[in-house]
Amino acid sequence: MKLIILDRDGVINQDRDDFVKSVDEWIPIEGSMDAIAFLTQAGYTIAVATNQSGIGRKYFTVQDLTEMHAKMHRLAVQAGGTIDGIWFCPHTAADNCECRKPKPGMIIDIIERFKANAAETWLVGDSLRDLQAIDAAGGKSALVLTGKGKKTLAKHEQELPEHTQVFDNLLAFSQYIMRENTQIEEAAQAIL
Repeated sequence: MKLIILDRDGVINQDRDDFVKSVDEWIPIEGSMDAIAFLTQAGYTIAVATNQSGIGRKYFTVQDLTEMHAKMHRLAVQAGGTIDGIWFCPHTAADNCECRKPKPGMIIDIIERFKANAAETWLVGDSLRDLQAIDAAGGKSALVLTGKGKKTLAKHEQELPEHTQVFDNLLAFSQYIMRENTQIEEAAQAIL
């Protein structure tokens, strides 16, 4: 099982300081749907793990979130990709739940559900808490510079989990993964 977990806001779609609250405000980042398609076609299972405290804060409803996710699924399919599951935490930090990143509850649940190897699982995020969550679960972290990524790198560079890789965007990450897979396949063929 080859699993990649994606944060949503700032990685797949444009982020907003006042929360993405509706299907109209959910706008994909250029190249993100192509990236999901490339990863899908390379045999990866794609899961989304997103903190959505806007629900707990009553800025939008679960129905609004469902409509946003339906749009995300539809655009991914149109590009030739698949999102295999979406996990979201509706809680605020004050709720002190186990699913809200940086805690690893949501990430561990995804890894267990897909029976993936944590050490081989990537999480692509734009915030320190995304990277801390996958690090706590034993996986690999990738920071993209879209969304809050540039600010995260500038403010928290010394705090990033060891071996965190940095990419301009999700499309650049997908191209890296594709090259890495090609090199592994070529090395395997050379052995034969």
